[in-house]
Amino acid sequence: MALYLIGLPFAKTGFELAKRDSDAKVVLIEDGVYADASGFGEVYAVKEDVEKRGVASRIAGAKVIDYDELVDLIVDNKVVNFL
Repeated sequence: MALYLIGLPFAKTGFELAKRDSDAKVVLIEDGVYADASGFGEVYAVKEDVEKRGVASRIAGAKVIDYDELVDLIVDNKVVNFL
């Protein structure tokens, strides 16, 4: 199981690799909160990035997490970084 940290401009590549991982967890971080992550089982979005960019209404289906929760996910999973 891997945790995919997705930001722009590498979102497309990150999503392509995450789709091949049946247990993928996706975190939308920084400008990655603008990306469409529909079709993934576990999707998270960093609260501070969502609020800063005013995209709360576009993050349907994603669990909004704070930095403490992000750190927990990073510690508990193999991380694949696309920032």
